[in-house]
Amino acid sequence: MLDPKHPFYSANDYYRKKFGCKIIKLAVDGGFTCPNRDGTLSDRGCIFCSEKGSGDFAGRRYTSITQQYNEMKEKMADKWGYGRYMIYFQAYTNTYAPVERLKTLYEEAAALPDVVGISIATRPDCITEEIADYIFKLSERIYVCVELGLQTSDEKTALLINRCYKNDAYIRAVNMLNERNIDTVTHIILGLPYESFDTMLRSVSFAVNTGTRGLKLQLLHIIKGTELYSMYMKSPFHIMSLEEYVDIVVSLIDHIPQDIVIHRITGDGKKETLFEPWWSLDKRRVLNAISKEFVRRNSFQGQKI
Repeated sequence: MLDPKHPFYSANDYYRKKFGCKIIKLAVDGGFTCPNRDGTLSDRGCIFCSEKGSGDFAGRRYTSITQQYNEMKEKMADKWGYGRYMIYFQAYTNTYAPVERLKTLYEEAAALPDVVGISIATRPDCITEEIADYIFKLSERIYVCVELGLQTSDEKTALLINRCYKNDAYIRAVNMLNERNIDTVTHIILGLPYESFDTMLRSVSFAVNTGTRGLKLQLLHIIKGTELYSMYMKSPFHIMSLEEYVDIVVSLIDHIPQDIVIHRITGDGKKETLFEPWWSLDKRRVLNAISKEFVRRNSFQGQKI
């Protein structure tokens, strides 16, 4: 039951129900690139994306999945101990390759000891029928989830951040995956330049109405060396305070149906490369502030629907 002290349906709730235990997510780098970086669509990338393709906490690039798994498992043991694992293909676009290459990487991950699932982060325009068919076959043997980087449903903002695909590509990808009963999680960035709360709420509603089964609400980070960083230095835009962010997250979750899994309510940034917002480095403080706000408002997921 949801209440202000347990205010949303978290990934931990979902995976405990599905697998009967805590699931530890291990991020790996499959050595992919992105059509938004290699010149196919653009050579700029999305303006917020880090040099490591938003995989700053993934394993070491160009080492095997098995090596990364073993290294990350030991690294995470200090926090979570040992248990059962979800392999998270995080960096860059993890379906941007021929199916045979995807098979090699995903099958290696699926065969690792104590691995119960695979999560694949990708662009919606890099899901094809052939790839969806393969993921479905894989899902008959091991749990598979596909994480789609929508970021915003506002087409003007999408142009500004150089997303390089239209919303209909996202709709097609979600429909293909839902037809095969594959879980989808949609990434949405909160705090993109010039977006209001209403813009962010429309993005959340668009993803929910399209049929996503989960959401990641990701705080915008300005990373040094990115195009977004250069843009901010030339023409600063509003950066949310902790108080503003807490208000927005709680208000958005109030409008999200209770069967949608909330996989993330903030984000991690590396201290060495993060420019703003600095308050986000204290993740415990952010999470505690959000929890307290749910209690203060006596609210929980879906309350406003």
